[in-house]
Amino acid sequence: MKLKTINIVTCGVGGQGVLLFTDILADVALRAGLDVKKSEVHGMAQRGGSVVSQLRFGEHVFSPLIEETTADFIIGFEKLETLRYIHFLSEKGKALVDSLEISPMSVLTGAVEYPKDIMERIKARAKNVYEINAFNKAKELGETRTQNVIMLGATSRFLKFPLDLYKASIEKNVKPKFVELNLKAFNQGRKLVKK
Repeated sequence: MKLKTINIVTCGVGGQGVLLFTDILADVALRAGLDVKKSEVHGMAQRGGSVVSQLRFGEHVFSPLIEETTADFIIGFEKLETLRYIHFLSEKGKALVDSLEISPMSVLTGAVEYPKDIMERIKARAKNVYEINAFNKAKELGETRTQNVIMLGATSRFLKFPLDLYKASIEKNVKPKFVELNLKAFNQGRKLVKK
């Protein structure tokens, strides 16, 4: 039986760990013996700009790019960024969205207002939306930079990879002094999703 290729678009703002999230998940898929391709756009990431990555894994993957309306998952670390990329989601796809709001420069300068109806607009486009309070949970853990691994834990609830592969990949991709905290964050993320 041919394995279906999984398409994941992850988006957020510079500094949120979008790329580390993708690196860990790509490593998990590789450890599972799958063909993996990824692509990323940093933009003005270091200045709080938009960051998006595309990850595809399956039996045979020939391109890292995901076409619009074909993503199985949109993983959004910030609401407005999720709305910006929601058009990639397939009709049956799942959107995992952190409820965090980070105002872009145009809002900070007063040129525009941060939209108040973002979740309504996301839900109008996606049938399967899971709101994840990852940033708030990361604050409770005492380290907001674990938001990405909390989102990874939430995402893992929908993927069929063994948990020990996530542990091994976190240990490989995170600095040793932060491994224990990130493993705790991963487990917290798994608890935030009720399927």
